[in-house]
Amino acid sequence: QVQLVESGGGLVQPGGSLRLSCAASTTISNIIRMGWYRQAPGNERELVATITSAGSANYADSVKGRFTISKDNGKVYLQMNSLKLEDTAVYVCNLYRIVFSGGWRNVDYWGQGIQVTVSS
Repeated sequence: QVQLVESGGGLVQPGGSLRLSCAASTTISNIIRMGWYRQAPGNERELVATITSAGSANYADSVKGRFTISKDNGKVYLQMNSLKLEDTAVYVCNLYRIVFSGGWRNVDYWGQGIQVTVSS
């Protein structure tokens, strides 16, 4: 069973920076995309940023120019700069791959989530 483990969250003041990391518990093949989502209290989960295996990144409009997603050896990172109060949320790592099991099928894995709190 694949597990995704996030790290790097915490409390930061507005304007500060944090770097989130996500690593899989085992080597994974056929990765299509990895990314970060977030969920604030009372809100639905929303996409923050994704990066394909080829390195193509996609960002939510609300974080463009402030957040940078990157990957390396099966890990995915989210560098968050110029943090705002509204960035406070639980950030969840996602890995999307294809597997062959009687035919090709898509599989999503999710981390447990890590708290990011932006507060003065």
